[in-house]
Amino acid sequence: MRAAAGALLAALDEPARQLARHDFDDEPARRWLEYRPRPRPGVALADLDVVAAKAAHRLLATALSPAAYAQAMTVMALEEVLDRAEGWRRGRHSRDYRVALFGDPAGDEHWAWRFEGHHLSVSMTVADDRVSPAPIFLGANPATVRHAGRPVSRPLGPEEDLARELLDALGPGGRSAAVIAEEAPADIISATRPTAPGRLDPLGAPRGRLGPTGRALLDRLVALYLDRLPPELAAREAARLDGGELHFAWAGPPEPGRRHYYRVQGEDLLIEYDNTAADGNHAHTVLRRPAGDFGADVLAAHHAAAHQPVNRDAPR
Repeated sequence: MRAAAGALLAALDEPARQLARHDFDDEPARRWLEYRPRPRPGVALADLDVVAAKAAHRLLATALSPAAYAQAMTVMALEEVLDRAEGWRRGRHSRDYRVALFGDPAGDEHWAWRFEGHHLSVSMTVADDRVSPAPIFLGANPATVRHAGRPVSRPLGPEEDLARELLDALGPGGRSAAVIAEEAPADIISATRPTAPGRLDPLGAPRGRLGPTGRALLDRLVALYLDRLPPELAAREAARLDGGELHFAWAGPPEPGRRHYYRVQGEDLLIEYDNTAADGNHAHTVLRRPAGDFGADVLAAHHAAAHQPVNRDAPR
């Protein structure tokens, strides 16, 4: 990440570099999540030459697995599809994504970066060379493009299909605990807030009360979201969650093609998915860490280590 961030800064001209760089202590800009087509901090891909734009993509690729990077590229390309569907009225385009860096990746003990635009937001924070990987948001509009009844584009299909498989496997008792509402909420509950809720009630069905198939499917669903990260980061996040309780909640009807929502909660974990806008063809998904978003975990560890009291009586 340091190498990719340095290569990006080196590829930017001075005006672009000034747009991309921010102080690490600029909290409003750094603790930022926005998945709507709104103004945002950073320099736009549209304003970069090919070399600099490729450097921005290489930085993004350090944070995502190959599969998640492919999802991200599809999400970006859907801007052109959506613009056509809207009659070209809003001028959406696939280079309307911005990259922002906070602090100095070459020298600072802690620094951060974000790659963001409509339906894509990836934030990474680094402290003492330990990476804190959240929030990660991926959306899709349209969620599915079909031809002759078959999907030709469905970038978030695995996130929906696996959750439906889990819901089907719960049985009547498990579903009664998991289904928390007959109608889905209008959007993910955590929305664009810089701090995610520590707990969303009702929690839904606890993993410990599911059968073997349900537990295995819930674990696979969590792994699907963690596997958005490169293997080393995904394995570390999985180890952090190992042994902790998980809860799965669903809202809306179970039939495909209708508006629905689900979430998974665990210790410092919030996964949310909704497909509620555009009559159930506009999906949002997010992986958040309520206590660790935007590097809160690694920054706390860094500050604790830096402010350890000195034992002046210790042998020298």
